[in-house]
Amino acid sequence: MGEDKALIPIQGVPLLQRVCEIAKGCADSVYVVTPWPERYQDLLLPGCQFIQELPMFGESLAHGPLVGFAQGLAEVHTQWVLLLACDLPRLRVEVLQEWATRLDSVGDNAIAALAHHPKGWEPLCGFYRRRCLPQLLDFINQGGRSFQEWLRQHPVEVLPLLEPEMLFNCNTPEDLALS
Repeated sequence: MGEDKALIPIQGVPLLQRVCEIAKGCADSVYVVTPWPERYQDLLLPGCQFIQELPMFGESLAHGPLVGFAQGLAEVHTQWVLLLACDLPRLRVEVLQEWATRLDSVGDNAIAALAHHPKGWEPLCGFYRRRCLPQLLDFINQGGRSFQEWLRQHPVEVLPLLEPEMLFNCNTPEDLALS
């Protein structure tokens, strides 16, 4: 993108702030996992907290979202965790809330409830059981860094996605023009 996606304004509101507002409509506690909490301090809504993402031993900070998610998951204590990327300008709180109502019926063996599309799972917009942390850490400690690869190894409940455009993410200036 050439700039920090979290700070890009959509209709005058930075993407991170938009996502935090939507998350507050779905959860009692909202956490932002980032290596740069000071960069975003002024964007957060009341009730949002930072979890400082730290480099793993022998690695730079650029270790990807899977490791950041594991670090965040280790700090929360709810049974289910809603994971949202900061670059989803078309998120709809109503859809996420409807998905949340389905969590009680998710099979006990499933580690997550996620939307699925032809390219695979949508790992950065969905719900994870906190108890998946040991399997996630095992995968990471074996060198795994891919959400898709990790999710292929475990049962995942499919969430209905009636509006696929909701999962549009901004990765390029051209994408931004479409949002």
